[in-house]
Amino acid sequence: MASYANLPAPSPEQGLNRYLQEIRRFPMLEPDQEYMLAKRWVEHEDTDAAHQLVTSHLRLAAKIAMGYRGYGLPQAEVISEANVGLMQAVKRFDPEKGFRLATYAMWWIRASIQEYILRSWSLVKLGTTSAQKKLFFNLRKAKSRIGALEDGDLRPENVKQIANDLGVTEAEVISMNRRMAGSDASLNATISNDSDSSAQWQDWLEDEEANQADEYAEKNELETRRALLAEAMDVLNDREKDILTQRRLKDQPITLEELSGVYDVSRERIRQIEVRAFDKLQKRMTDLATEKGIAAEA
Repeated sequence: MASYANLPAPSPEQGLNRYLQEIRRFPMLEPDQEYMLAKRWVEHEDTDAAHQLVTSHLRLAAKIAMGYRGYGLPQAEVISEANVGLMQAVKRFDPEKGFRLATYAMWWIRASIQEYILRSWSLVKLGTTSAQKKLFFNLRKAKSRIGALEDGDLRPENVKQIANDLGVTEAEVISMNRRMAGSDASLNATISNDSDSSAQWQDWLEDEEANQADEYAEKNELETRRALLAEAMDVLNDREKDILTQRRLKDQPITLEELSGVYDVSRERIRQIEVRAFDKLQKRMTDLATEKGIAAEA
């Protein structure tokens, strides 16, 4: 695998702006370039190919890392953890699945960052189950939804509602709320000791439109569902596979007009094949999921 030591490394001394400028010198890859590099890595363990895949996505890792500025951790270390997640994604990426590396890597990057946050925050020593992680990343948003952002203990009815919404016990809600509002690392603490600054850590939290906990859970299920999809594709013939892949599984879908030229049939016929193939695939994934006892999502 590409050595982490060979990658640009963010540091407080270097400065974030300088690091971001440095990683912009690595070119973005066209789909065919990405595919060939990934094939070289998978088939020949070509470390140079892997390095090109990693460096071309450093900007993606940095962009995702910037969304996690609200946990009081050094930004350089958060970016470094994002890069570790990116390398893991490259290591496991299969170019034959029909997805771009960026789509696959974003889950690994977020998972790596969130694991780092959970390791670093002493307030989550109570455990690291998926429900507790969900509580950690969503408590403030849940409190905001019900208008309970004041300091101190939550009212019993608020505790009950949050516990039900997030699938945890009321005791866990009370404990987490006290820890997050306490001396461990209060989100209400000011970012600096500068008397002219009133900015608090909570002001830099991830955009509340993004559901980090759901994305974390999605990453844990990603490989299972990708494998399920690959297995279910066997129910389709070659033409159905190609049309469905080109129309629904590519970042930039091919138009009906283009495919009608490839297969020398009408646009409507291509649309019919696409719809039929999707229905067949969805049914096959549902059947496989039932057999394996897992959740399917085409």
